[in-house]
Amino acid sequence: MAFALQKTLLLPNRASIKRPRYVDKAASVWAVSQEQSFDIRVATPGDWAGIWSILEPVIREGETFTWDRGTPEDEAKAKWTKEEPGQTFVAVDRESGKILGTGEFHPNQGGGGSHVANAGYMVAANHSGQGIARALCAYSLQEAKAAGFYAMQYNAVVESNVRAVWLWQSMGFRILATVPEAFNHPEIGYVGLHVMYRKL
Repeated sequence: MAFALQKTLLLPNRASIKRPRYVDKAASVWAVSQEQSFDIRVATPGDWAGIWSILEPVIREGETFTWDRGTPEDEAKAKWTKEEPGQTFVAVDRESGKILGTGEFHPNQGGGGSHVANAGYMVAANHSGQGIARALCAYSLQEAKAAGFYAMQYNAVVESNVRAVWLWQSMGFRILATVPEAFNHPEIGYVGLHVMYRKL
């Protein structure tokens, strides 16, 4: 699982390289305390163009998702579109109908592991800080539980994506383990991948 919101990096201790951006917890809480100007609903086939406009730049940047940076649109659509008991969903602006963010959840494993969900979320870069990612996560937790899942596990949260790590922890997830140097970040090189988990 991953979440793409903005570039937030943990870098080696070199003065010439920019530092991680501070996570403003107060601002994050304020954003979600305001009345939401968007709704979250199940995605429809007609939503794909809007979803792809969010997915493509995140995939191409290669900083937060473990997808191949050259993933073509048809392959991305197949990977992001989920069937029951999973679901693909979108955050939609109430006034314009524009898709601001998207998410999906699905069984993390098959067979005896199918009772644990996995999920991913992406938010349009120009709509960060509006509580969309938190709302997408909350929606997935609620819907996954309603679909019969027992827990949710994120397999690959890039440790340099500190804003996402903090957000998931604030939503009740805990880091079970970190696989060292498991992700090759295009700017800072090898960083760890967190495995995160919470019961539903």
